[in-house]
Amino acid sequence: MSVLEKERDVERHPPAERGPRRRSITDERGRRVRGWELALRYLLLLAVLALTVGPFLWQLSTSLKGPTEDIFSSPPKFLPGDPTLHNYKRVADTIPVWDYAFNSLKVAGANVVTNCVGSALAGYALARLRYRGRRVATLVFILAMLVPVEGIIIAQFTTMRELGLNNTLIGVVLPGCIGAMNVLLMRNAFLNLPYEIEEAAFVDGANTWQRFLRIALPSVKGTLAVVAIFAFMGAWDDFLWPLIVLSDPSKFTLTIGLNYLHGTFANDERLVAAGTVIAVAPLIALLACLQRYFFRGVGEGAVKG
Repeated sequence: MSVLEKERDVERHPPAERGPRRRSITDERGRRVRGWELALRYLLLLAVLALTVGPFLWQLSTSLKGPTEDIFSSPPKFLPGDPTLHNYKRVADTIPVWDYAFNSLKVAGANVVTNCVGSALAGYALARLRYRGRRVATLVFILAMLVPVEGIIIAQFTTMRELGLNNTLIGVVLPGCIGAMNVLLMRNAFLNLPYEIEEAAFVDGANTWQRFLRIALPSVKGTLAVVAIFAFMGAWDDFLWPLIVLSDPSKFTLTIGLNYLHGTFANDERLVAAGTVIAVAPLIALLACLQRYFFRGVGEGAVKG
């Protein structure tokens, strides 16, 4: 068939009009993702979501159930039939929960300030300053992460007792005021900054403190947010160290105070669930406020190690 005959054949039998092309779903490398692969990924994400968020939602549901509802029914009933906040009032009547929460807030706030300031200074010194023993100092921080807390907790208590800081909130804050992990996070974040910017500031006459405060520190706000969240969570959730160093009930933190909601012979699950929600609520609020800095800061120190 000649070319002319082919053109005539096309004019007699025009091809069917094609509809709009479907956009194919691709991954981060530009490869096309099949439908079953996408469904499998979503199923895995839903499974992880159920394992992580599910227990908290169940505790929240239990805390809102009244005394007449059966929380051990089969099949389990997730939504409360008659939601009530009476369980939260009972927590406040059983223990001085707001005093304990205020003590935890003071400890966590002090921990955040000391970790952000100390980790930023130490991380900048390890990343930018030139001095003998810098590599050894970095190695010391790495080795400090390998030491379990249980292995040094007796030495920490002895030190606090010799300093006269046992049974004080300062004694609770002091051992965790600067974490080795936070120092390394800040070091890696500072290492990722272009050194030419600081060289230009040095040529313009900026000293070390000016380069740190005006150039380096504003560039790692995301990592500072990560350090703040980790420090707050570590201090707020800590149970073992406050239990050892504190003996005065008026100075107990929230994690220790909630332990009194457990009875010797029986437990009121609604009461325990309400106390758990009270303890978790500040962490959710903190992450909600700093989430945009948190996700940006996770990648700031993830390139160089």
